[in-house]
Amino acid sequence: MEFKPSGVCSRLIKVDVDGNIIKNVQFVGGCAGNTQGIASLVVGMDVHDAISRMEGITCGFKPTSCPDQLAKALRQAIGDA
Repeated sequence: MEFKPSGVCSRLIKVDVDGNIIKNVQFVGGCAGNTQGIASLVVGMDVHDAISRMEGITCGFKPTSCPDQLAKALRQAIGDA
């Protein structure tokens, strides 16, 4: 599934979820080290656990962040958007 984030540097988030388990995450654009780290950390994690840990995180003065946008993408992936 592909998600177009808003309010952040990344341009696209690709998410693969099997049941409630995150199988793969790929960010296009954004801070490469941070987005690769986030993607690596959430693989194998339960979707709901990942959402609860990342939802609401902000970046500087922005009202959102790449982790927050990933939480939105995961909600969409499981039909909870």
